[in-house]
Amino acid sequence: MKIEQYISQLLYRYQCVTVPGFGAFLTENQSARIDENTNSFFPPSKLISFNPYIKNNDGLLANHLAQAEKISYEVAITIIQNEVTVWKEKIQEIGQFSIKNIGGFRLNSEKNIVFIPAEQINYLKESFGLSNYISPSVQRETLREVYKEQAEAIEEIVPIAITPERRNNKNWLKYAAVFLLTAGISGVVGFKLYENYENRIAQETLLVETNVQKKVNQKIQEATFFIENPLPSVTLTVPSSEEKQPYHVVAGAFRIENNAENAYKTLLRLGFKAKRLPPNKHGLHPVLYGSFSSYSEAHNAMKDIKKLDNKDAWLLIEEL
Repeated sequence: MKIEQYISQLLYRYQCVTVPGFGAFLTENQSARIDENTNSFFPPSKLISFNPYIKNNDGLLANHLAQAEKISYEVAITIIQNEVTVWKEKIQEIGQFSIKNIGGFRLNSEKNIVFIPAEQINYLKESFGLSNYISPSVQRETLREVYKEQAEAIEEIVPIAITPERRNNKNWLKYAAVFLLTAGISGVVGFKLYENYENRIAQETLLVETNVQKKVNQKIQEATFFIENPLPSVTLTVPSSEEKQPYHVVAGAFRIENNAENAYKTLLRLGFKAKRLPPNKHGLHPVLYGSFSSYSEAHNAMKDIKKLDNKDAWLLIEEL
């Protein structure tokens, strides 16, 4: 009975398949690669190697053979031993032999077994359906070269001759003055248009960045406050007589209250207008660097804090 197909089946599922008394086939994941010499693209795959020193029976191949053929474990062991005996006789008598869909074996000058893996089968399940691809070489030319060739072709067909013409010096000065005046007016108008365009782009960019910042802050808040299950937003009632400060720079949220208190005191010693928020229902104790009435103040403060004190600080926008 041939056992090659059962070894192949196991190579799809395991990184090591041992053939008792012969050796072990090992697999290693290999990333997609490109052969620039042949313009060939290869998908991710499993690279198969052979270790002749791992010969102990781990039961994997024998159990799989017994279940597939509906035979006893002892009979499966006997079948494997007989197949291994045939392999060893071939390598000693002929000097080489091959296992279908796995690879070939040969003896080198030092009488050691050398394994050459087969390349026709990819044992990486994630790459099922993907095959090698050879792309035709692409010749690239720059636009300058293309335009140059086109211009040279036109010049050959239609030569262009430039005939000098005498003009009145006064007319030349008049045209020069008109040209300079026109260029000056165009420059002023163009500058104004460019300045207005830049202002409009800056306003639109600020609006987009504000919306993006809100979404980013929401994600960061989930990453900092939410560990396994989503936590509700922390709310804190502020007297109506005080100015609303909906922008907050968050230092972190602590599971242990003593850690939150130590962080709060440390921030006070460093000169921050630190705050502690009440713990939420999951037991997290949020600590703030401070609160601000405008987004720009909070954003600038957060940038300075990230640069000088805590790169993990983030901005919370919420009326507490």
